[in-house]
Amino acid sequence: MKSEYSKDLKIHNSLLGKKDLFIPIDNKNVGMYVCGPTVYNNAHLGNCRTFISFDLIYRYLQHIGYKVRYIRNLTDVGHLENEDDTGEDKISKKARLEKIEPMEVVQKYTLDFHNIMGKLNTLPPNIEPTASGHIIEQIESIKQIIEAGYAYEKNGSVYFDILKFNKSNTYGKLSGRKIEEMMNQSRILDGISDKKNPQDFALWKKAEKNHIMFWNSPWGNGFPGWHLECTSMSKKYLGDSFDIHGGGIDLKFPHHDCEIAQSEAINGNNPAKYWMHTNMLTLNGKKMSKSIENFILPDEIFTGNNKILSKSFNPNVVKFFIYQAHYRNVLDLSNEALLASEKGFNKLMGGYNLISNLDSNNNDSEFDIDKWISNCYSKMNDDFNTPMLLAEMFDCIKFINNVNVKSKNLNTKDKEKMKNTFDDFLFQVLGFNNEIKISDRTDSTDEFITLLIKIRNQARVNKNFQLSDQIRDDLMELGIQLNDDKEDSSYKFL
Repeated sequence: MKSEYSKDLKIHNSLLGKKDLFIPIDNKNVGMYVCGPTVYNNAHLGNCRTFISFDLIYRYLQHIGYKVRYIRNLTDVGHLENEDDTGEDKISKKARLEKIEPMEVVQKYTLDFHNIMGKLNTLPPNIEPTASGHIIEQIESIKQIIEAGYAYEKNGSVYFDILKFNKSNTYGKLSGRKIEEMMNQSRILDGISDKKNPQDFALWKKAEKNHIMFWNSPWGNGFPGWHLECTSMSKKYLGDSFDIHGGGIDLKFPHHDCEIAQSEAINGNNPAKYWMHTNMLTLNGKKMSKSIENFILPDEIFTGNNKILSKSFNPNVVKFFIYQAHYRNVLDLSNEALLASEKGFNKLMGGYNLISNLDSNNNDSEFDIDKWISNCYSKMNDDFNTPMLLAEMFDCIKFINNVNVKSKNLNTKDKEKMKNTFDDFLFQVLGFNNEIKISDRTDSTDEFITLLIKIRNQARVNKNFQLSDQIRDDLMELGIQLNDDKEDSSYKFL
């Protein structure tokens, strides 16, 4: 833990639209709530980007000395097909299509989600509550909103009264949307006649006769609205006010705006001090989305079983690819991008694996290790800037390679600092596994490497050291380390 760096952490707060110094509500204790998946289908890589990013944030906060309570929910009821509270519940629809029970759907895709998160080496949250497991809490939240005068019941459903709320509060403060503009843009939709206005959102929906997921309530049989679960569960496990609320940028409106309104109606305050949002992952320049069939599943990447990529890619490479862009920036996935990420990751890990065997002495290092360490933390403290952190690590890799060929000097104490810092960031913070897999390795692969070594050995004999060094460095980037002796060279896969 590096608690001395915690005082400099800045987080981009979506509510303010700028970076803000991170000062927890309760000293060294941090409460973090992240909106988890709706478990009605396999999570695509765009979904996973959010959870990889918040895993990084969770890891780093712990690394710099905070005790973090990380809550990530599972939506297993109440998420309708359309944001205007129309259509089927996504879980119920999937159950009908697959001809299984809704909770079979939930179990199937929850297990798949956990399996993928495990392959990506993310840490589990401290608590992973489900919407269906907190019906009582959600009913209680609705009662409180009604008592506050911001909700109304109609024909067995309960709706949040946005216009009444907006008289004394501000709806849409996170997304920046104005209620007047939303009203003007609203279209008259079938099935919303019970609402006072189209922008009102459901807190409780009456279950129709063919609806298979419902619970008893003071308003009759029904099920909770999607937005309500996060308000109720964050309050239960983190209290009325907590530090960080996170999710994908697509949740800003309406989900998070609704959450804020609900909490202000119940408690009189915004539930989170810092709102954080990850940006989209695009695929070949287009939004990754199941609705337009432009997506790729993580397992399809790991196995190579897809029509988009030329080969399979290790989960470490996928994480490296994601970290090459800041979490708030759009990131485009392509075959070329993953190939470049594989090369970069192998170079990074190849350099790291050299450290233990580097020669060192008591002379001064020809690289300012302490400044480098400070720079690594400053990049992470700048709103978890992983691209700049990786740039710092590659800067050190250059020095490592120079020490390896005995063109630069490394102090013994600095060597230990360097090794420990790489361990901290690579494995504790970024969450990589220390492994490199050379995909599609065959006998011809070994034959090709042997041929390159022969060419390099001849170049050494001819004193063409530029070519010799180039071959060595290119192989190192692929995760192949050469070991030279006087007459020949051997190699190993790192």
